[in-house]
Amino acid sequence: MDPQILMMAGTLLVTGIVTGYAAGLFGIGGGSIMVPVLFFIFPFLGVPESILMHCAVATSSAVIVVGSVRSVRAHHQHGAVDWNLLWPKNPLESWGLWIGAGSLFAAWYLGKVLSGNQLSLIFGVVAFIIGLQFIFGRPNWKLRDNVPGGLALPIGGGSIGIVSSLMGIGGGALSTSLMMMCAMPIKRAIATASGIGVFISIPATIGWIISGWDVPGRPEFSLGYVNLLGFVFIALSLIFVVPYGARATHKMDQHKLRRVFGIFLVLVALNMVRKAL
Repeated sequence: MDPQILMMAGTLLVTGIVTGYAAGLFGIGGGSIMVPVLFFIFPFLGVPESILMHCAVATSSAVIVVGSVRSVRAHHQHGAVDWNLLWPKNPLESWGLWIGAGSLFAAWYLGKVLSGNQLSLIFGVVAFIIGLQFIFGRPNWKLRDNVPGGLALPIGGGSIGIVSSLMGIGGGALSTSLMMMCAMPIKRAIATASGIGVFISIPATIGWIISGWDVPGRPEFSLGYVNLLGFVFIALSLIFVVPYGARATHKMDQHKLRRVFGIFLVLVALNMVRKAL
């Protein structure tokens, strides 16, 4: 086999291991790791620059489906997921519903409108802000005493879905911070965020497949913008690692870990902004 393909496969497998552990540990989908790696790898598959970011974001979204499902199941075993928040008896009061609607809209419609540089810039700016929150955010700082409902559902939920879908992330960093600012304990917020990743990633993957269906220049073995080669290699390693990260959440010092991850995210974000500009 071509040594370049072997090296690429090895890189994707390692990416899956790191992403899976991060997904369980932080309640994130791991897109903040996957997207930059795929952005670097896909040119070796002949992906043109104009759709490079689209393919990276879309493939990351597909992998997040696997990671989020595994992560939420692992956290559910600890009884830590707030299912009433994600899917109450009245679906219109569900954060999951509105987040999913925003995610589908972004991938299906905005995915056709935005250029690769614009997607890279969105990723870089938002990732930079999230990184700063991870580094400097105070877990005891409260905006209110509970997670809001009413108009906050379509506005806040839709916004989280749109931004997360365009970045190829599971929304864990955004939703975890929001829930913690609404007085939810950090471990419960992390666990519930893993469920939010399911509501983001499935609609996003469907939307990216539809919006990229007839686009020329996509690599082989692709459904729309989703590259199945990247999906399989990352998902294979990720699926076995997520539960270990979820278990570690309940044992490790989250605040120190968040700072380390935040520094990593800021550096990645600055690099993406540099390339976009």
